[in-house]
Amino acid sequence: MGDLVRFPRLVRDASDAPPLPLPLPAPAEAPAPLEGTVLPRTEVPDAADVASLPARIIEHVIAVRDSEQSAAIVVRGVLGAAVTVGQGWHSWLVRAWDALTMGVHRRQIRAAEAMGDRLLLAEWVERKQAVADRRHARLMDLPHMALGLAKLTAGGLAGSGVLMLGTSTLVWATGAGEFLTVPKAVGTVLRWGFDAVAFASTPALMAAPVALIWAAWREGRRRGTAPSWLATAADADLDITIDETTIARALEALRIPQITAYLKQGLPITYLTTARRDGRGTHAVLRLPAGVTAEQIGKRRAALATGLYRAAKEVWPTTGGEAGILDLWVADKGALAEGAGPYPLLADGAVDVFKGVPLGKTLRGDAITAPLMERNTITGGMPGQGKSSSARVILAGASLDPTAEIRIGVPDSNFDFELFRPRCSRYVMGAEDEKIEQIRDDLRELYTEVQERGALLIEHQEPAVTRKLADAGIGLHPLFYLLEEAHIAIQHKTYGKEIAELLIGIVKLGRKRGIHLIVSTQAPTKDSMPRDVTRNCSNGVAFAVGDHVANDALLGQGAYSAGHRATELIPGVDKGTAVCKGLTGERSDIVQVYFISIAKGRDELTPIITRSMAAITARGTGVPGKGRPAPQIETARDLLADLDAVMADEPIPAADLPALLAAHAPRWTPYKTLTGKALREELAALGVKVPSTANKWPVSPEAVREALSRRTASEDAS
Repeated sequence: MGDLVRFPRLVRDASDAPPLPLPLPAPAEAPAPLEGTVLPRTEVPDAADVASLPARIIEHVIAVRDSEQSAAIVVRGVLGAAVTVGQGWHSWLVRAWDALTMGVHRRQIRAAEAMGDRLLLAEWVERKQAVADRRHARLMDLPHMALGLAKLTAGGLAGSGVLMLGTSTLVWATGAGEFLTVPKAVGTVLRWGFDAVAFASTPALMAAPVALIWAAWREGRRRGTAPSWLATAADADLDITIDETTIARALEALRIPQITAYLKQGLPITYLTTARRDGRGTHAVLRLPAGVTAEQIGKRRAALATGLYRAAKEVWPTTGGEAGILDLWVADKGALAEGAGPYPLLADGAVDVFKGVPLGKTLRGDAITAPLMERNTITGGMPGQGKSSSARVILAGASLDPTAEIRIGVPDSNFDFELFRPRCSRYVMGAEDEKIEQIRDDLRELYTEVQERGALLIEHQEPAVTRKLADAGIGLHPLFYLLEEAHIAIQHKTYGKEIAELLIGIVKLGRKRGIHLIVSTQAPTKDSMPRDVTRNCSNGVAFAVGDHVANDALLGQGAYSAGHRATELIPGVDKGTAVCKGLTGERSDIVQVYFISIAKGRDELTPIITRSMAAITARGTGVPGKGRPAPQIETARDLLADLDAVMADEPIPAADLPALLAAHAPRWTPYKTLTGKALREELAALGVKVPSTANKWPVSPEAVREALSRRTASEDAS
C-alpha cells in the first residue's frame, strides 16, 4: 500500500468552531486542498480514523488500496501462470524421459525389490524386457519402412505422370484441346493448393505458440501446484483433477517421513484400485509405504484436503482391508455443499414402515432407506451435530404410515419433537421428577405390551409381526418409541435404574413383536447407556464423537479398530453427516442425513403431520394407540409368596432362584435383574437366614414358609 495522508480531526462540536464570516463565499468549483501529514506505509489508519475523513479523502484512500491490491493480484497472477506453464513443460519432459527410458517399469521394479515380492519383480522385469524387444524390432524395421515409403512415393509419381500423359494425348487426339491443356490445369490446381496452405499457415503459426502455452498451462495445473505466495483470491475456486499423481503429491505434502523417503527413491505408490469416478467424486484404494497406517492419514484429513484443493468434509480417508491400505474417496469440489438435499416426502408420498423410511444420502449421492421392522436404533454424537434431527427424520417417515403408533419421551425441556404431539399416543416432555416418573411408567406399560404381543404371536402362530398381522387390527400394529436424551433418564437418581432395566427388556424382546425402540443420546458410555441396549440396536447412527468408547457404543464393539470411525467427523464442519451401521449390506456407510426444519416461519414438519392425520382419518381409525386403555401393570410382588410357589421341598441355591422367579412372573421387571446376592439380602430383611453351605447359599423352603406363616399371623393379630 502506498503512503497515506493523515488529516487533523474534523471539528464536530459547533461551540468549538470558529465564527464564519458573512456573507458566505460562493462554493468553489474544485475542492480546496487539505493539509495533512504523510504517513509511512506501516502506519495504516484504522476504521475509526478513516470514517472521520471527508468522503473524497475516503474515496482516495480506497482507490489507493484497490489499485495497489489490483496491481499485486495482476503480478501474482502473471507469475503464477508462468510457473504453471513451466511446470507443464517439466511434466512433459519427465513423461517423455520416462517413455524413452522406460521409467515406469524401472520404478515398479524398484518398488517390487523394496517390498521383497519376487513374483512381482519377475513380472515387471519380463514386461520391461518385452517392451525393449518391441522397441528394438521397430528400430530394425525403420530402414525397410523408409525404403517402402520411397518406393510408394516414386510409384505414385510415375503413375500420376503416365496418367497425365495419356489424358493429354487423348485430349489432343479428340480435338478437345491442346496437348498442354491438362498439365496447365493440374498446375493451376497445385498453385491454388499451395496458396491456400500458405494463407492458412500464417494464422496457424501465430496461434501455435498460444495453443502450446495454453496446453502447458493445463498440464501444469493438472500435475503441479504453484507456490503459496503466488496464490490470489481467485485461487479459492481452483480445482484439479483427482488422479494417482495428485493423490501422491497430497500424501507427500503431509511430510510423513516414511512417505517422503519412499517417494524420494522414485518408488511409485501401489494402487489396488486406480482413481475412478464414483458417484459425486473419485474413489481410489492404495497401499501405503511400510510403517504408515491409514489411521495416520485419517488423523491428517484436513491437511490432506488442502493438497487435493478440497474442503475437509470433501475428503474421506478410511482404513481398507489392512492397516496399511488407504481407502480414499474425494468429492467433486462443492458437491457436498447442499448436503442430502430436501427431504423427499415434504410435499407428498406415503410410507410402509415394513419397507423402511428415507434417512439421507451417502457421500456418493445414493439414497439411503433406513430399515425399521425387527430392528432398534441408537443415534448419538456431540451436541448440535444432528442426532435429534436424525430421530426426527425417522419418526417423520414412520408417521406417514397410518398403521404406526408413535410414543415419545423427552426427559428435558426442548422443542425438538413438540410438533409430533398430535400424532403421538404418548408424549412426555420435561426434566421434572414427575415427568421422569411418567416416562418410567410409559416404559413399564410398553414392557407389558411386549409380553402381550408375544402371546398374540403364539396365538397366530407367527414368529414375528408381518404386514398382514399389522393390518388385522388385533394389537400388532407397528409401534415406535423414542427416548430422546436417554442418558438423562437413565442417570436419574430415583428412576434411572428401573428405566435402564426396562429398556434392556424392550430392546431384547420387542423387535420381533413390531416394537422399534429409538434411543438418542449425547454420551453413550457404560454409565449413561446399558451395554445390553447398545448391543441390541442393529441400526447405529453416529455423528461426530469424541473418543473410541462412544464410537463403539454407537457402531458396535470393534468398529473403531476396524476403521469405522465417527471420531474422524469434524464437529461443525461435518454437521448432519454420520457414520451409520446396519442400513445396507456394507459394514458402515457415511450418510448425509436429511434435515426437516421446525423453525418458526420455515416449519417443514407440520405439513407432514397434517398429511399423516389426513391419511389416518381416511382410513377411518383414530391415531393408533391413542385412547386405548393402558394394560394392567403390576406395581408390587410378594417375594415370599413367589418363592413358596416356585420351590418344592428341597433347598435351592440362591443363584438359581432369580431365573425361577422371572419365569413365574415374566412381567415383573425386578426379577429379571435379580442376583443371588441381592436375593439373600432381601430374604435377610424378611427374617429368612440363608446359610453359606459349600458356598452355595442354599435357600430352605421350610425357612421361607415359616417366615410367610409368621407374617400372616402377625397381620391377623394386628
